[in-house]
Order: sequence, then structure tokens, then C-alpha cells
Amino acid sequence: MIDPKTRVALVGATGLVGREMLDGLADLCVAPGQLSLFASPRSEGEVADYRGEELEVEKVSARSFAGVGLVLLAVPADAARELAPVAQAAGAWVVDVSPAFRRAGGVPLVLPAVNAARLDAPFTGRIVACPGAATAALVTALEPWRARFGLDEVSLTALWGASGRGKRGVAELEQQTASLLSGREPEPGHFPHRLAFNLVPQVGELEGEWTEEENSWRAEAGRLWGATAAPELSGTAVQVPTFFGCCLAVSAKLSRPATQEALQEALRTAPGVKLLDSPAEKIYPMPMLCTADPNVHVGRVRLSPGKADRASMFIAVDNAGRGASLNALDIAGRLARPGG
Repeated sequence: MIDPKTRVALVGATGLVGREMLDGLADLCVAPGQLSLFASPRSEGEVADYRGEELEVEKVSARSFAGVGLVLLAVPADAARELAPVAQAAGAWVVDVSPAFRRAGGVPLVLPAVNAARLDAPFTGRIVACPGAATAALVTALEPWRARFGLDEVSLTALWGASGRGKRGVAELEQQTASLLSGREPEPGHFPHRLAFNLVPQVGELEGEWTEEENSWRAEAGRLWGATAAPELSGTAVQVPTFFGCCLAVSAKLSRPATQEALQEALRTAPGVKLLDSPAEKIYPMPMLCTADPNVHVGRVRLSPGKADRASMFIAVDNAGRGASLNALDIAGRLARPGG
């Protein structure tokens, strides 16, 4: 719950993540009169329904944060880098879901299920960063294995739906699909190549041999777990022609041997994890099952034949819902809790 006396500003309220956050703020009992919605000029004047009232979306500016105690940024990284210091200077706590501050040493990177105590330790400034959706899902699902069996190495393939590029990515996939079905070859826009009826093994810009998304897993997991506790981690991010969700095919080398039953039990009791693991009954994680569910869905848990220290799992997560409901809003509730 957020202190009812705290004024809250949601920036990026009309985007995919912003809409998820708006629903989550209602669950945190933020009154309509205590909430202001902001977005870019192209969304100015739109109206959002919130707890039975209509709130008008305003154009964000440097004057938007006067008297605001908590600012949620659901905007691209460039906008977050510009707005976060302004909101901080106005005296607000800032929770940012973009990549802008995830690698900034002076800004805490927090995944409440793993390192919520980081919020209680002294740190400079009033900005808190959230890990990316893939990292958050990966670390949430692997933490029970790491705690119980230890982790030496992790490799994964991440399958990103179009919503990873926001509303524009979803719209582009819709347009490309319609064009191809009408016999027209579409031009790529927000993706490196045509996404419809295709797979693109590049998510984010290239940083040497790895993409920005692939490098983020190592950097963010290292900050969440600590450099000495984090396993070696590598993998490939692939853009896939689904509209929503992110899936991870994960293989892990354990420090200590385990049984399949022990691996499943560790996941079954983990916070933020939903175990769907009855393959014989066709029960396993899929994007269509995790939409609007903030939990990390995990299944296809198994050991490599003859190797009790080699385990695999398949993960599905609603990337927008994960970043909003179980992470950013959890952080916001801790920063602006009553009496805090």
C-alpha cells in the first residue's frame, strides 16, 4: 500500500507498461485525486478510466513534479535520463522501468523477491532502477535453485514477443502480418528485419559480439545477486512473431546434485513463481497463459540424462505485467509506505 498522503505521478501512462501500472496503482489504493498521469505530447488530452473516474493525460514537463512524492517512469531510456533527475530534484522518489539506470553504480537495481533489503541500505539519490523483464523472470525463477543447490553456469535462449518494443512494436507486427497475407512485402521499422512469419536473432543494438539485451542479463544478474554469487551467464535473444510475452529456455549447471522432484519443490514454494509442469497432460508455460498474470510461469523442469547437476526449465512471463505489478509497484509501495 502507498501512503494515502503521497501524491503519485505516472509518466508514460498510455503505453503498454503504463497501462499495467495504472491497474496496479488501483490495487495499491492510490486515490484518483492523488494521481497525475503524464505522457508525450502525442498522447496529451487522452482520458484514462481509473477507479471509476476519468483522469486526463497531461504533457510531461519539468514543472510536472512539484509536490509529487513518488514518480513512476514507464518511458524510453532517453526520456528517463532526462526526467528522473528533474523529479529527484523536486524531492520525489523515482522508480524507473527503462534501461536508463540499470548499469549505473550509484542507482540501486532492485528485484524485491531477491534483494528488497537494498532499499533499506543507505544510497545516494532517490532513483531506483528495475531490471529488465527477462532478467527479472530469470533471476526470480533461478533464485530458489541458487539458494538450495548453488549455480555455477546458466545459458538461455530468450524469445521476445513484439510487445518488447511497446505499442509500436505490436502495431508493426499487426501491419506486417496483414501485408504479407495480402501479398505485399512490408518494410521493417522498429525491428532489424521483418518480424511477421520470421525469427530475428537480434534484440537491441549490438555491443560487440553480444546485443544490448544479452549483455544486460549478465550485468543485471551480477548486480542483483552480487558479483561473487552470480553464476556465469550467457545466451541469445531472439525476436519472435508473437504479440505479447517473453519466454526463456534455460539450462543450468548446479553446484550440488539434485533430483527432479527437489527442483520442482523449490520452484513450487518460491514467491512470484507459478509452477506449470505436467507435460504428459500438456501443461507447461506458454505466452497465452501468462498474459495479465504478474507471476513467472515455470515448467518443463528436468535433469540432463545421467547428470544430476544439469537442470533445465522453460519460463514464460508477461513482460509488461512483470515489470509493473511484481517489481516497480512493489518497490513503489516500499518507498512510499505509510509511516515510511
